[in-house]
Amino acid sequence: MEEQKPSVSFTGSDASAASFRSDRCSWSLLLLPVNTSQPRRKTPVCGIVFSSVSGLRLSSIMPMYQNGEVDPAVKALEARQDEIIRKLYELKAAVEGLAKTVHTPDADLDLTVSSSLSSQTFSSAALKGTTDLDSLLGKDHGALRDIVINANPAQPPLTLLVLHSLLCKRYRVLSTVHVHSSVASVPSQLLSCLGPRHEDSYARHLFQLGFTLIWKDVPKLQMKFSIQNMCPIEGEANVARFLFKLLAPYPSDPSLATMVDSWVDTAFFQLAEGSAKEQAAVLRALNSALGRNPWLVGPEFSLADVACCCCVLQSGSACSAPANVQRWLKSCENLGHFSPAKAVLQ
Repeated sequence: MEEQKPSVSFTGSDASAASFRSDRCSWSLLLLPVNTSQPRRKTPVCGIVFSSVSGLRLSSIMPMYQNGEVDPAVKALEARQDEIIRKLYELKAAVEGLAKTVHTPDADLDLTVSSSLSSQTFSSAALKGTTDLDSLLGKDHGALRDIVINANPAQPPLTLLVLHSLLCKRYRVLSTVHVHSSVASVPSQLLSCLGPRHEDSYARHLFQLGFTLIWKDVPKLQMKFSIQNMCPIEGEANVARFLFKLLAPYPSDPSLATMVDSWVDTAFFQLAEGSAKEQAAVLRALNSALGRNPWLVGPEFSLADVACCCCVLQSGSACSAPANVQRWLKSCENLGHFSPAKAVLQ
C-alpha cells in the first residue's frame, strides 16, 4: 500500500491558520495579525501546538535523493530533533514533579548551580539528643520544607556551611546554590560549597529538607522558611540558632543555654566584627574556658563551638591562638564537618 503523503492546509478567510496532518502526527500553526498602529512589543506573533510529535520524521517531509537515500543533512536534523524531544519530555516530567511539591518562598533566582543529597544516618557522637522535624516545623503536607538563605558572597556564612554538613548527616537534604542577578561574579568555591549536584535533585519528594543558598547583594544574611506563618530571620547568629535546633535541643539547664547564647554573641560581635584588642580578649577567654572542659559549654559539643570556631578561622587568628584554643580547633576539625568552611577560606 502506498504511504499516505502528509498534507498542509490553510483555514480561515485570511489564511491565518495552517494545519499539517499525516498518519502519525499533526500540528497547527496560528498566525496572529500584527497591529501596526500599536507600539512594537517583544511578544511572539505565532504559536505552535504540538500533538504526538514523537512520530514525525523529517525525512517524511524533506526532499530525498533520487536513489531513495535520505540526505545526510536531514539525518543530522532528525538526530537533533530526537534529542530535543527527549529533553522536552524530561523537562516536562521535572516540571510536573515540581508543580506537585514545590513550596519555595523566594523565587527570585537566576542560576542554579548545584544540588546534593545525603541519606547517611547521623553518626556524630559529639551531638546529644534527637529532634523531629514534624514536632519542630509542623506536618509537611507533601511539600518540601525549604530553608532559603540570602547571603552576601563578600561575607560567606561559615557557620551555616558547618551546620549544613551536620544536617546532611541527620536528614535527606536537597541542597542547592543559586546566584542572584545583583551579584556580578562568585568564586568557584562558593558555587560548590554545598557539594556536588545529585542525580535525583528534580525529585523533591524524595527529600526531607531543602537547603537553598542564594548568593545575593544583601547587607545582612536573611533566611526565609516555607511556613507561611513564620517571619524571615536576619543575622547569621540567629539563623545558626534556628538550624542547630533542627539537630539537637538547646540545653535544658537555663544557665547552660545562656552560656551558649553568650558565646554565640561573643563570636559574631567581637571575634568577627571586633577590633584586634577585642579579638585578643576573646581568645584569652576561650583559652580559659577550654582549660576546664573539652568544649566551650561543658562536656558536649554545642552551637557555641560551631560559632566560635568559625569566627576564629574567619578572623585569621587561629595560628596565634593559645594552646587550649589550638587543641580545641583540632578537635573541631577532627569532627569532619568544618571542611566546607575551611575550603571557602582557601
